[in-house]
Amino acid sequence: LPIKKKPRTFYSAEQLEELEKMFQEDHYPDTEKRREIAAVVGVTPQRILVWFQNRRAKWRKLQKLSIKGNRKYPASS
Repeated sequence: LPIKKKPRTFYSAEQLEELEKMFQEDHYPDTEKRREIAAVVGVTPQRILVWFQNRRAKWRKLQKLSIKGNRKYPASS
């Protein structure tokens, strides 16, 4: 039996703004915090968990790129 994927969740600008604000405060919210965020944003805690996982991946990727960029163009003394 094939595993059915959940349909993609689309977030409004207001929801994304709230999620980004929470991400700035804490990159790893615990279960209780995820429940609180889910209540505010209006999605399930599971969707919040996935959003934070994806956002951390994006954050790490950006960190890596900025480090590479700094090495490519070292500041001249």
